[in-house]
Amino acid sequence: MSAATGRETAVSTPQKTKRWDRKHTARLLTGLTHIGALVPLAVLLVEYFTSNLGVDPVREILFHTGTTALVLLVMSLAVTPVTIAFGWKQVIPLRRPLGLYAFFYVCLHLLTFVWLDYGFDLGFIIDGIVEQPFVLVGTAAFLLLIPLAITSTKGWQKRLGKRWKTLHKLSYLIIVLALIHFIWLVKNVYIEPGIYAGIVALLFLARWNPVKQKLLRWQRQVRTRLK
Repeated sequence: MSAATGRETAVSTPQKTKRWDRKHTARLLTGLTHIGALVPLAVLLVEYFTSNLGVDPVREILFHTGTTALVLLVMSLAVTPVTIAFGWKQVIPLRRPLGLYAFFYVCLHLLTFVWLDYGFDLGFIIDGIVEQPFVLVGTAAFLLLIPLAITSTKGWQKRLGKRWKTLHKLSYLIIVLALIHFIWLVKNVYIEPGIYAGIVALLFLARWNPVKQKLLRWQRQVRTRLK
């Protein structure tokens, strides 16, 4: 073996190992995301079958599914800022499952509303949507989520091309509507909604180009020091 071949092997082996580590980490994170996203549902089912949902089970189910959906939406929104700030590209594939699980919990939230709360009474449901602003805003967020869930596959991404990114920017409006829905729902209790709103504001700020460029420079400086 020549010296040049030896050097090439020495260089290529760490690169292959690094790529393997990234793939392994991405798969591990994806698995943990699936487990973590299903834990709230498991907890809810246990509480339901053990009659631990309190004096108003329907309200508890609505709150549980709604807050879980909001947390997952915030986590999906956090993927890009985390990638910008830390260069963790392994988290990029998590955006899709986080968004789909958020949609799943929103569906459970809506099903609880129209079934357990309103008994599938269409007139009663329409009155509830029209007369209660927080329900109207929540319904709008759900309707906007539907096209994002449908077009979340790679096939739709190829079909839509540049329009796919434009369509999926609706996620910003959706999370704002979800926050408004939450704030109006809990009325005078602003601590928890305020925390979510603060986190979302920071995640939006990280996308603003001047802040984004500073985060990228900081990331490069940190990586240079670690080398």
